[in-house]
Amino acid sequence: MTKRRTVLAGATAVSAATLLGAAPRAAAADGTGTGTGTTTGTGTPATSSAAQKDARDAIRKVNADMRGNYAALKADLAQRLSPMIVVTNTATGGQFTLVHNGTLETVQPVPEYFELAKSIAHVPLGIYSILAQYLANKVPNVPNAARIDAHDLEMVAAKGQADHSWTTPLTNFQTTLTTARNKLTAANLPKDLQDSCKFILDEAVHYIDATLHDQAFDIASFDVFSSRVYPRIRTNMVFASQAQISGIEGQLQKWRTKLGDAAWNDLYVVVFSIWTTSVLNQASIIIKRCMNQAKVDSHLIDVPTAEILSDPIAVARDNLARIVQDNVAAEMVFAADAEIATALKGRQDLLSEEILNQLGTNGTADPAAYTGIAGATAAGKDACPWHQARKADRISA
Repeated sequence: MTKRRTVLAGATAVSAATLLGAAPRAAAADGTGTGTGTTTGTGTPATSSAAQKDARDAIRKVNADMRGNYAALKADLAQRLSPMIVVTNTATGGQFTLVHNGTLETVQPVPEYFELAKSIAHVPLGIYSILAQYLANKVPNVPNAARIDAHDLEMVAAKGQADHSWTTPLTNFQTTLTTARNKLTAANLPKDLQDSCKFILDEAVHYIDATLHDQAFDIASFDVFSSRVYPRIRTNMVFASQAQISGIEGQLQKWRTKLGDAAWNDLYVVVFSIWTTSVLNQASIIIKRCMNQAKVDSHLIDVPTAEILSDPIAVARDNLARIVQDNVAAEMVFAADAEIATALKGRQDLLSEEILNQLGTNGTADPAAYTGIAGATAAGKDACPWHQARKADRISA
């Protein structure tokens, strides 16, 4: 069976020329494949530039029409997808929307103390965010110095220690912390959480007092403060985690009862999160174990974003429609080649396999590893993570 990889590799002019023992001619700037253009026996161009443009536009229209048909299918499918849960990560533990047979139900199921516990746990980050620009831009002599990128630090610590503009925002933040500390008892938090928050706030106010008095700070002194409060921050994290688990699982059980087990087994879930929290996302971890385990790998979709979306439902429908129709198309369009079908169903660009194959490497920057198009071997294929996974599947089978 002819593989897509074989067709592409065999069609390259450089590869063919090398196999025949002839040096390939330099490609022209217009992409015709020669430096002088194709000519007739009389030495005149075989086609005029206008005819060539018309021909190329006709070829481009094939793809344009395909994309139009693909978009029409996606738009129609997007409105039918059901049941689906759309999750947007928020400071309050997440907004959850159930989309089912044209209806929407939106809830924020996580108890309030999730947000409160995290709020106080963020105190050290709040202080650091004020002081960061005014740090020395040289890597400090701290235990984890090897993990700090010198250029990254230079970019962050742009203002330097000679600038004392930090005093005003730090004083303002101290006022915020003091107010929270004075009103903490009235918040009626669980005792262990209240005690933890009290300790963090007291230590933070004390650290800011000393910093304002000295009109100086460094990462070493900040590390002393953050190390003192870290065990209590872990306490807050325990309370926040318990709140999120109980809130999300309770809501999912309500929706499962509402839908029935048959519909629940076909549930789609799209989770939006900021890129920096998209791996081992909180909501995804909890939701995953509540879904049909036979379908969770294909029906739980994590989508990293740069910012909170203004219309997460529309974006979820669009993304999920693309995924669902590609899953079906993969097995229909490439029914004769399971490997290519698997690639189309996943996040891999179909052409990436061939690029790795042509380079003969796994994308390393070592020029010695690159052997050229004609010399490309199975090294690129073997280095490809997708192919490694496929090999593992065949071995386990």
